[in-house]
Amino acid sequence: MQRMREPYVLFCTDGGPLDVYFWGRYGSRQAYSLMRKEEARVALSHVPVNDLEFLKTRDNEHIIDQQLFQHLPEVTEAVSDVVQRVQPQALLTLAYEGGHPDHDSCNFITSIIARQRSLPAWEMPIEPLFKKVERNFQKLRSAPQPAIQLHPTADEIARKHQVLEAYASQGDLAYLDSVLETFRPLPAYDYTRPPHDGVLNYESWQWSMTGQQVSAAFEAYLASNA
Repeated sequence: MQRMREPYVLFCTDGGPLDVYFWGRYGSRQAYSLMRKEEARVALSHVPVNDLEFLKTRDNEHIIDQQLFQHLPEVTEAVSDVVQRVQPQALLTLAYEGGHPDHDSCNFITSIIARQRSLPAWEMPIEPLFKKVERNFQKLRSAPQPAIQLHPTADEIARKHQVLEAYASQGDLAYLDSVLETFRPLPAYDYTRPPHDGVLNYESWQWSMTGQQVSAAFEAYLASNA
C-alpha cells in the first residue's frame, strides 16, 4: 500500500465476532467493534492511507465479523457499488488459503467483481503466519501464477511497525514483521472446494464454521448467478 498512488481501503466486516471470547473484556461486541475501527484508522494513518471505508449493505447494515460468507449476495452488491463509485485501477485482496473465513470470502467477492468489471486483481498471503510450527512468512500456495516479491525499504518497514503497534487489541503482532512482501495475480480458484485438503486455520481454532460450509456458500452463490 505504501507504493500505491491512491490506495483506497475497504473493510467488509465490523471487526467484532459474536463469540464473547473476543470481546468479553471490552464490555460488549459493539464496543470491541468500534475500538477495532479506530485502531484501523490510526494504523492506516501511518502508511498513509487517506481513504478508508467500512462497508455497509444497501440496507445500511454492517456485516458481523466471521459471517461474510453468509451474506454474499448483499455484500457483493455493496462492494460492487463502492468499486463503481471509487473507480479503482486494480483490486488487492487476501489470498484464498483458509486462514480466516472472511479473508476467503473477500477473495471470492473480489474474483466476482474483477471479472464483471474487467479489472486486474491481486492477492497477498497471511495464512502461513498463523501456523504454530514452522513460520514461513509471506508464502503463497502453489498456483500457475508466479509470485512477485517486494523488499520494503527501511522507512517502509518502520511505518509497518507503527501499523502493527496500532492494533493493540490484537496482542503482540511482532511475529507478522516480515521484511518480505509477496503478491500475485488472483488465480482462477475452484471456490466450490476449500482452499486445501488439510485442516484450515479457523477449523483448528474450532470456530463455528468449516471450510466445507464456506465453500458451499460460494457454490450456492455461483449457481444462483449462473
